[in-house]
Amino acid sequence: MNAVITGATKGIGFAIAQKFVEKGFSVAICSRNEDDLAKAKVELLNINGDITVLTFKADVSIKSDVVSFARFCLKGFEKIDILVNNAGVFFPGMIMEEEEGALEKMIETNLYSAYHMSRQIIPSMQKIKSGYVINMASIASFMAYPNGGSYSISKFALKGFSQVLREELKEDGIKVTTIMPGATWSNSWAGADFPKSRLMQARDIAESVWSIFEMSPSAVVEEVIIRPQLGDL
Repeated sequence: MNAVITGATKGIGFAIAQKFVEKGFSVAICSRNEDDLAKAKVELLNINGDITVLTFKADVSIKSDVVSFARFCLKGFEKIDILVNNAGVFFPGMIMEEEEGALEKMIETNLYSAYHMSRQIIPSMQKIKSGYVINMASIASFMAYPNGGSYSISKFALKGFSQVLREELKEDGIKVTTIMPGATWSNSWAGADFPKSRLMQARDIAESVWSIFEMSPSAVVEEVIIRPQLGDL
């Protein structure tokens, strides 16, 4: 079994990669940083040396990089069972005050990367009438909050994209799930002065993702909302 995960060298993406590797999946991951990719590959192979880890340097805000990564995955794996559109970026700010270009950057990274990656990978799933597409959205996909700004716009759009895919791929045997986590420890929260227990762990999200695959072939988890026990920040 093979999984492709964008933005998977840190945080939620890496936790998901770890979970899949534990379960015997080979994985293909991408990042903008080659050193991060090399480190992640070593750590994943230390978990399970019997699988394959493919790495590719890519900036997913750039369409040509996304297409190149997808083609690399299609060439490297005989089939792709799971696509996790995880890569994302968060710039806090209010719409009327955020820096010029914030919307464009987050739309390119959070939405367009998933769109282009899906269009490249899904045809291979359609041929075998099987597969999963998991889109990493956010609670910002269905609610506005202070300083959410263009990030929330991009995540609302990603949720809509995921819902459309779900409808379009029903007859192809491909399951589509939207994951919507609340505050989770990742690089976005680096330096934040909160107790460890206040935010969720990346591993929590990975466990919820894995639970999707415990369903029978006739069932699909369409949406998952996960929040810190004490509520949103």
